[in-house]
Parts: sequence; C-alpha cells; structure tokens
Amino acid sequence: MINRRRALTILAGVAALPALGVKAQANTARWSGVALGAKVQIVLDHPNAKQLIAKAVDEIHRLEAIFSLYKPNSQLSHLNRDGVLIAPALDMVELFSICTQLHARTKGAFDPTVQTLWALYAQQISAGTTPTAQQITQALAITGWQHVNYAADKISFNRPDVKITLNGIAQGFIADKITNLFRRQGIKSALINTGEISAIGNGPNGRAWPVKLGHKDGQSLPLSNMSIATSSPLGTTFDTGKSTGKSIGHIIDPRDGHPKNLWSQISVITQSAAQADGLSTAFCLMSKPEITAVKEHEQVFLS
Repeated sequence: MINRRRALTILAGVAALPALGVKAQANTARWSGVALGAKVQIVLDHPNAKQLIAKAVDEIHRLEAIFSLYKPNSQLSHLNRDGVLIAPALDMVELFSICTQLHARTKGAFDPTVQTLWALYAQQISAGTTPTAQQITQALAITGWQHVNYAADKISFNRPDVKITLNGIAQGFIADKITNLFRRQGIKSALINTGEISAIGNGPNGRAWPVKLGHKDGQSLPLSNMSIATSSPLGTTFDTGKSTGKSIGHIIDPRDGHPKNLWSQISVITQSAAQADGLSTAFCLMSKPEITAVKEHEQVFLS
C-alpha cells in the first residue's frame, strides 16, 4: 500500500492532558485539522489556551505552505516543478542547512533528493512490477545532495529532474518551531507531537514526560527538554507483500537505490526534533557499527 502519510498529532499542556491518561482541567482547549497530508490535533491546558493554539495553528499552516509535498502551491512543490525557487522562505534555507549537516554526518544516508527513487518505486509497484536495474541507475543519476544549491535569495538544482522530499525531517522541524513558539509565549511544560515528539520541561506530575516506545515492550522513557523521533522501514510499505511474501519498505537508500530493512524500528533522542527525525531516518539504512561511528550525544534505541 503506497502511503507516505504519518499521523500528525500535537499534544501540549502545562497541566494534565487526556492523552496521558490524566483528567483535563477547565483551561483545556482542543483543535484538530489536517496538515502535511495528515490529521493534526492540538490539546493545550493553559489560561490562554485558545490564543496559544491559534498561534500554533497559524505556524503549522505557514510551514505547510513551505514544506508540503502534496500542496501544488507550496514552495517545495514549486522547487520540484521548476528546478529553481527565488526568494525562498528563511525556514526553507534553515532546514536545507540542517540537511547538509546530516547528509555529511551520515555519509549520504540522509538525502532529501531520494524523492526521484521513491516516485520510481511507487509508480512501478502500482503497475504490478518493480524497478529494473536500468531504471534505478537512471534515477540515481539525479539523486544526490550535491545537485542542490541554496542561498538566502535562491535555491536551484544543477541537474534537470532532481526532486526533493522533506518527509524525513520536516515533521521534526515543525515540532521544533512549535516548541520555540510555546517557549516564547512562556510555556514551561508541554509535549508536542508532530509524528516526532518534543518535550518542554516536565509533565503535570513534576516528573519527566513518559514516552512509550513500541519496540521496548511497553517501557516508558523519560523526556524533558529533549526530543525523540522514531522511524520504521516497514511502518509504511509500497505494497502488502501478498504476492511476494515480503513487503517493500518506504525508506530507500539514496546511495544504491534499494529499500533497506536492517531494523524494525529506530528511535533517537536529542535536543532538536529535526536532528532526531533526520538521524532516525538515516540510521534505518546503517549498520550498528556505522551508527556508533557517527553517533554523538544522542541516545539511540535499535530493534
């Protein structure tokens, strides 16, 4: 089944939140909608909850208009369609700078230009087949972060037909932006979940927010002023695997053009949700020794 969407849920609060199994107080307000092709929900307990939620929603919509792969008028869609983007949003340039750092650090395992390969697999598998070696080679010729040039005034590709997806990092970047917005508003305790999770301060009980990892047999990890991102190669698949007995995962190695299922799930904890998001994506394509070699202060959970 071809589906790149991930549930996008934001849960934030300075008091008790229903999502954590604690009774909400009178100041709790809710909002739900759709952004980046997924369901979005905000729950915030604060005397000014409605106003803060409105600010967060505005920020989500603003960033969606930049990074969405699905909206035809987003800045990313314009870049993919035209091969050039004049006067890009500063957020786009900032995120591209993070991508450059992650691409170098992971020795090319993290590479947003993998979109051409992803589209090839999606098209061929939808047609009931898989990409040929020649098709993969052709797609690899226009895959590589070295084909992307960016500056404050312009982003461009140095080869025709290069395409970018930010699905492996944009959710984390948005979590960071909402976290920063809440911090500027004086929020001292919040949990922001955009598919990747960022925690401000401690939970309602004064202890670190408990975050449960599915591959840890129900174990909860404490999260305070940190972020966590999780990636699973088979969390989204191109097909059901009924015909071959083996599903094809959605995380494709941009270095050789093939999906990898080295791990069932990888979680990364670090201060930045964007960093955690990008690293969890790349680590799905790397062996344990390779991960150990590039890991710095992050906590990494492999299964």
